[in-house]
Amino acid sequence: MFYLKYRPKTISEIDNIQAKDTIGKILSSSTLPHAFLFVGQKGTGKTSTARILAKAVNCLNNKFSKKGKDFEPCNQCANCKSIGLSSFTDVVEMDAASNRGIEEVKNLIRETSFLPMSGGYRVFIIDEAHMITNEGFNALLKTLEEPSKSAIFILATTNLEKLPKTIVSRCLKINFGKANTDDIYSMLKRITKNENIDLNEDILKLIANHSENSFRDAAKILEEITLQKIQTIENVEKFLGIRGRNDLLEIIEKKELKKTLVWINEFSQNGGDFKNLIEDILNQLHSQLLIKNKILEKNEAKEINLTLIEISLLMKLLIEAYQNLRNTPIDSLPVEIALIEFYNKLSS
Repeated sequence: MFYLKYRPKTISEIDNIQAKDTIGKILSSSTLPHAFLFVGQKGTGKTSTARILAKAVNCLNNKFSKKGKDFEPCNQCANCKSIGLSSFTDVVEMDAASNRGIEEVKNLIRETSFLPMSGGYRVFIIDEAHMITNEGFNALLKTLEEPSKSAIFILATTNLEKLPKTIVSRCLKINFGKANTDDIYSMLKRITKNENIDLNEDILKLIANHSENSFRDAAKILEEITLQKIQTIENVEKFLGIRGRNDLLEIIEKKELKKTLVWINEFSQNGGDFKNLIEDILNQLHSQLLIKNKILEKNEAKEINLTLIEISLLMKLLIEAYQNLRNTPIDSLPVEIALIEFYNKLSS
């Protein structure tokens, strides 16, 4: 699979530019933190970066083994290869989503008492760290307060709010944020080049804009449309369930309820994705807010014939529709209700 095949293997290959720059500066310094906290939504590269960091500090051919000034892992030595195969004894990974109790955490802590066998550091990677129980956090806290000099902890989480402040305060936090669309586009270009895939740049940009800010999801979409031999932007839009967005906005501008409901029904019958549709329209409406407030130039997006108050009301109703998608028995219903309410409020 593309997202596995093209996982970054060095710091310079990390697709998340913000995280790459921060990690590079840390590894260039003379001291290493004993605990890292990687924060970001799914698919932003947290686990991949943790493994690269583990390789870097245990590589036999870089600054950490006193063989040069470069901090990059060589990916050729026995340690790098072993970490790449998840068989390195000095790198311990734990998925807190399924190993969240105090006994699992205590077992992990016991591992910190052992000195490294093959590398310079024992690296403990805890994925979905926010899932650890309160008792587990209390046990882990003491270890983070009095760490072994040869131990490095890397906690990765998608939900910072669920981590105790005492844990957060003892870690160096690195924010992975949402994957930037430019960074995702760059990754897609790298994959298509290596795979000799000939796709229009507009298609790659479309995938980047509709991958839910996730490198992993973008790579999966690219692989799916490649396997299905989809090569036109119209068919990619249809595959993503976003085709016809501009048509719907034009109908909304005209404020014709019957035509609006007919369009939504046809969109639903053709297998359209209402989640993507709402996201796309909200992005368009957000651009309109910026245009009408002279923050964006008109030539950056076509201006629509709605007032600021109308745009604001429509965005509010569509956000409510978006939140209701998870509980609706009929996919089209939240959007239909939102637009009926929009037209009613305009006429009242």
